Amino acid sequence: MLLNSSCVPLQRWLHFSDLFEYKFINSKMANSSFLHNKEGCQLDFSDDNNAYMIYFVSFLGTLAVLPGNIVSALLMDKIGRLRMLAGSSVMSCISCFFLSFGNSESAMIALLCLFGGVSIASWNALDVLTVELYPSDKRTTAFGFLNALCKLAAVLGISIFTSFVGITKAVPILLASTALAVGSSLALRLPETRGQVLQ
Repeated sequence: MLLNSSCVPLQRWLHFSDLFEYKFINSKMANSSFLHNKEGCQLDFSDDNNAYMIYFVSFLGTLAVLPGNIVSALLMDKIGRLRMLAGSSVMSCISCFFLSFGNSESAMIALLCLFGGVSIASWNALDVLTVELYPSDKRTTAFGFLNALCKLAAVLGISIFTSFVGITKAVPILLASTALAVGSSLALRLPETRGQVLQ
């Protein structure tokens, strides 16, 4: 509520802002209307604890991939590249699907760490397969082409997810789970390179 010089209450319109009524703790909103507020994740750095949590969650996500890296390094030759890629993609698909059931902040952090821990093995297997599938004279071209496709897919994925994240969280999660499931089935069609001599 705004007061003019004669202390007469004025109508306050909050149009397309990141101010939400729930942010005004222990306040009474009078003659105020919130219209078309910005959707999505609005970060508020006014609280030092919030900034600490951002770095702490990033640290946990980085730490979560360490066991996956160790396991994939030890088992890459034993179980094969294709099985590691397909198996890790299936586990990533399942853990991504369970993100829709996370209702608390700690549950979401734990599920994201689980997703990062199981998906890193598929990235490692994909890196090894990319090196071993192509002969030396075509390897750098293949790396460049696949990296360009990855960047294009990342831009496309971000644009699709941002259009749905303000509406519902189920659609981006189901799209990611479906993409991982399709990727795991397509991975089994690649030739096995374990034990073969590189060209």
